[in-house]
Amino acid sequence: MDMLLNPLNRRHRLRHDIPVVPGAFPLVGHLPAIVCGLPRLLRHAERTLGSHFWLDFGPAGHLMTCMDPDAFALLRHKDVSTALIQEIAPELFGGTLVAQDGAAHRQARDAIQPALLPMGLTRAGIGELFAPIIQARVQRWRDRGDVTILRETGDLMLKLIFSLMGIPVQDLPKWRRKYRQLLQLIVAPPVDLPGLPLRRGRAARDWIDARLREFVRDARERAARTGLINDMVSAFDRSDDALSDDVLVANLRLLLLGGHDTTASTMAWMVIELARQPGLWDALVQEAQRVGAVPTRHADLAQCPVAEALFRETLRVHPPTPLLVRRAVRELRLGQRRIPAGTDLCIPVLHFSTSALLHEAPDQFRLARWLQRSEPIRPVDLLQFGTGPHVCIGYHLAWLELVQFCIALALTMHEGGARPRLLSGVEKGRRYYPTAHPSMTIRIGFS
Repeated sequence: MDMLLNPLNRRHRLRHDIPVVPGAFPLVGHLPAIVCGLPRLLRHAERTLGSHFWLDFGPAGHLMTCMDPDAFALLRHKDVSTALIQEIAPELFGGTLVAQDGAAHRQARDAIQPALLPMGLTRAGIGELFAPIIQARVQRWRDRGDVTILRETGDLMLKLIFSLMGIPVQDLPKWRRKYRQLLQLIVAPPVDLPGLPLRRGRAARDWIDARLREFVRDARERAARTGLINDMVSAFDRSDDALSDDVLVANLRLLLLGGHDTTASTMAWMVIELARQPGLWDALVQEAQRVGAVPTRHADLAQCPVAEALFRETLRVHPPTPLLVRRAVRELRLGQRRIPAGTDLCIPVLHFSTSALLHEAPDQFRLARWLQRSEPIRPVDLLQFGTGPHVCIGYHLAWLELVQFCIALALTMHEGGARPRLLSGVEKGRRYYPTAHPSMTIRIGFS
């Protein structure tokens, strides 16, 4: 941790009577430690400063970070706003429902959500569309013998998403590059010069938006067709107060970005956990053999409790969105502290997702905590894809994709007498911000 903090900045300071974590660097603040060592940074700050402290997010400014259980309630607080999300990355989140409050948020969400609920996904035949694509990809992994797992899951997720959009497979490398550049907008310094992240990110956004407008036009011209995009365009066009195409395109861009990046990370972690815990793999194979085929509808997922538990436990231990940001519109009381109006807040989902206050033996990867659960799934267990206070709008799509993937992987590998095994270390090279993912270099063997 010491290497990720500035040794020349160890002076203890207060902002609004709340301590500032020492060790920030000029311009980038605590970002090196946030990106490469967030869990250790949070534990270090809580141990030395208490449950409330300021972190410096560089271009995004100082955010008051709260480890008190009351922080989770901020996601539903009427005096807390999501406007900060758009201010941190306006080119990426401007016009999207994750950066809107009140009526504007509800209107956009109501137009998008029906197509992404289980009934809408089943009506559009998404499960039937995805199953053969997933099976073909894991068959390739078995034939090759080993893969760089995050690159492969990223490619698979792009292919699944693009199958919804009708994007030709040969365009995958260009879209992958554009989305990687788009993500840089979250941490890009506000310097608009050729070759720098802000200029590249804006160009990538403009390129993606132009392609998405083509898909929207095509959906309207072929209104008789069915499918997820057609359903979403039709819902937008039928909304009481007609939403502009700019709003539709911005939310499609966000949906595709989230569906690609966060779901690919979760899928990679699922394979990693299966590789390093043979008992998990044996339980999954046993279930896949009993089920006999890849499920294609949400109604079928109840037949796959082990795969579902693997999905939920992976999200808990490895949340792809480890931090949520908000702004206090009015003065708040938070964990016995007074938070002034206008304070920018950071809510560490990673901390709550792995907290001993919420989970027994939180550091252990246990499917039993889901398989033996008698009470309903809690809101805190559904927020790891981010944005809150409600479940991520693409949660049901990711749930379907990842359970399908688990069953396809188990059936395909077991048929060839193969099982996953780690070929490299796991901890080195992990990233936690702006989204979390395992190292790009982790290799998995199938033998």
